[in-house]
Amino acid sequence: MTDTRTPAPGRGARPRSRPWRRLTTALAACALAATGLAASPAGAAGEAAWEPKPAPMTTPWTDQVPVDNPLPEYPRPQLTRPDWANLNGIWDFAVTDADAGVPDSFDEQIRVPFVAESALSGIQRKITPGDKLWYQREFTVPEDWDGRDVKLNFGASDWETTVWVNGEKAGEHQGGFDAFDFTITDHLKAGANTVTVSVWDPTQHGGGAVGKQRQDDEHDIEPHPGGGIWYTAASGIWQTVWLEPVAPAHITRLDLTPELGDDTLRATVHAEGAAGREVKVTVLDDGEEVSTATGAAGEELSVSVPDPHLWSPDDPFLYDVKAELLPADGAPGDEVGSYAGMRSIGLKKIDGVQRPVLNGEFVFQTGTLDQGYWPDGLYTAPTDEALKYDLQAHKDLGFNMVRKHIKVEPQRWFHWADKLGLLVWQDMPSMDTGKVPDAPARAQWEKEYDRIIDQHRSSPSVVMWVNQNEGWGQYDQARIADEVKEADPSRLVNNMSGVNCCGSVDGGNGDVVDNHVYVGPGNTAPEPDRAAVLGEFGGLGLRTEGHEWYPGGGFSYEDQADTAHVYVGPGNTAPEPDRAAVLGEFGGLGLRTEGHEWYPGGGFSYEDQADTAALNDRFVGLLDGIREGQMPAGLSASVYTEITDVENEVNGLLTYDRQVVKVDQDRVAAANQALIDASRSLPGAVTLPTGENRSLRVTTEGHTEKFLRHQDGLAWTAPVSQESDATLKADATYKVVPGLGDENCYSLESRNYPGEYLRHRESRVRRDADDGTQLFKADATWCAVPGENGVRLSSLNMSGSYLRHYDSEVWLSTPGGKQPYDTLSHFTADTTWALEAPWAP
Repeated sequence: MTDTRTPAPGRGARPRSRPWRRLTTALAACALAATGLAASPAGAAGEAAWEPKPAPMTTPWTDQVPVDNPLPEYPRPQLTRPDWANLNGIWDFAVTDADAGVPDSFDEQIRVPFVAESALSGIQRKITPGDKLWYQREFTVPEDWDGRDVKLNFGASDWETTVWVNGEKAGEHQGGFDAFDFTITDHLKAGANTVTVSVWDPTQHGGGAVGKQRQDDEHDIEPHPGGGIWYTAASGIWQTVWLEPVAPAHITRLDLTPELGDDTLRATVHAEGAAGREVKVTVLDDGEEVSTATGAAGEELSVSVPDPHLWSPDDPFLYDVKAELLPADGAPGDEVGSYAGMRSIGLKKIDGVQRPVLNGEFVFQTGTLDQGYWPDGLYTAPTDEALKYDLQAHKDLGFNMVRKHIKVEPQRWFHWADKLGLLVWQDMPSMDTGKVPDAPARAQWEKEYDRIIDQHRSSPSVVMWVNQNEGWGQYDQARIADEVKEADPSRLVNNMSGVNCCGSVDGGNGDVVDNHVYVGPGNTAPEPDRAAVLGEFGGLGLRTEGHEWYPGGGFSYEDQADTAHVYVGPGNTAPEPDRAAVLGEFGGLGLRTEGHEWYPGGGFSYEDQADTAALNDRFVGLLDGIREGQMPAGLSASVYTEITDVENEVNGLLTYDRQVVKVDQDRVAAANQALIDASRSLPGAVTLPTGENRSLRVTTEGHTEKFLRHQDGLAWTAPVSQESDATLKADATYKVVPGLGDENCYSLESRNYPGEYLRHRESRVRRDADDGTQLFKADATWCAVPGENGVRLSSLNMSGSYLRHYDSEVWLSTPGGKQPYDTLSHFTADTTWALEAPWAP
């Protein structure tokens, strides 16, 4: 489908030298100011007639986007040069058939770098695999770039991009998420130059990385019902386009890896046309030189950083870095600016559990799933402040981590993560679901992944590469994980996020084992010598009209509104001898916000909440459940779905338009901080005396004379004393045995009804005989969690729920759930039991 036709005659002949040496232009040299701003050359003719389209939802930045100079900030903060020219703005635009050549005319105009499907582009039209997008504009080269080569840079363009300058082909690129450039010096001419760009984007119909974009009848650009977890496609140029002058021998990449073992910054200066040349790297602290190192281009240098100021989410300190390609034999040198953070990330066994450690210490990583979609710009944030906003929202809500979900953001997004202090899990965008990728698709996907790793390997915020997700386009999981680890041994590698979901296959390697549990958060049961399995889970219900045994009479463990991508359980992510346990996705609590819905009434979530109060209670309850139960049991990180609503998903902590923060920011921040603080002083494991009888006493103030007992098959609490009758004492005595569903946990066998156990059924706790089913064994298994002056008993198979007394009845209670017995009032005390000597030995 690649078009190689030359643009129409008259657009310029190939120069034999560099005729722009004495050019004059209205564009002055673009000195890189402290803010990173640069002037932009004028856009295409007729730009005054251009207007944006009305966005389906407006963000606070929708109307702040300049017409002719959008996103004016320098786009590559870790490899900066003082001279550059931004080509963002109004370009001439046309759409042809996919196999057509350069159109005779460009009848429309588009604002670059917003995709054709977006309102901010001014086009807002559905693009199909049968279309080819065409862009064109003029530019002039600043006079004082004389003697240097000119690079034409693209932050990203989705998917197959071909570029001509003055009618001559400058290059071609395939991929939607990585930056690329072409040297266009030999194609330039005196005066005005014309750049022409074509982009063909097959989205999921092709073989490349696509992420969550979809081009089909269910995903129109206008708000509509349905769509599920897949979103509007984003076709064409979607990141900044700019010109940059470089010396004939120049630096192309700077790899910076901190090494805390010997207090050095390992630096590799990659350069073009610099064989045998020397490079120099200087580390600076507030403008003062820390140290330098000199060596050969392409070789790793060790730059000493004595007593380094460490980078962390609490203190995201960054050193400035200067890299120089030194002049030689009359050839000019080159210099770039950058920055680095001194930090380490790795694994360490703590109390027998494998944990990720930052700078040698375990800090629980609490974050959200960040899709990176905007209702006005789709793949492109309207402004740099908007790009920063979502990351700042994470910080304001107390999160220390973000999982960038199967999308790769512009390099300025990583810059903000570095500056604000957020740990980043970076997903590689997946190929289409339900397909086995062929050899060309695999080769293309891996090449693009390699380039993405290289382009972001110096960012201190990136701590983990996530290779694949839920089996989408999965193949060769183990090999890919090994190769990513070899390519970047300084970071953690996740071979498959959601190994328990959707037919995904765990490669069995990498640094973490990653489950997805909706709503979750799930129990983590470490057992290094055995595999963790789940006999039964799920029970999602959907009534199917015309196919019901008794119409309207069906039941399930959790009713679903439609066939969208939802699931519950299983809730066990078991840390292994060599891998840490993480929860790659959980939550999905939904709240529709009137006036801030993409398609009013069309939103879905994994669990709808009645109002803001319910959302706050439920979400904080999930975070508290991780802190009190899952983390002590072995969980090391969790990713909540999600930071913002996206199209018809309404499970965001913020609305899609970023106009409303749905949750109590201070309360959520306090819950996250409590979780992080608790990880720094992990409680010891709780061990119960198996094979012995015990009685469980209530610890709630004012009720401490009561004990857990059963009566008429149900569990209650009642006062028990030496004067109580023998039956009551026996009813309040249980034999502690290894868990029927998991021997790492416990079951409570009745003292006077041997073979019968306390189990939950429809949330009520009762005494039942073991019927031999896996469901009974799981229902009758309780995992011990530390409690103040006691122990808390968490359900094995109902993640995040606890044995609780409420008005003398005993229930399986979910913090912040929808039932009266789920209230957060006295929740911790009501779910904490003192293990006492048995009333009936």
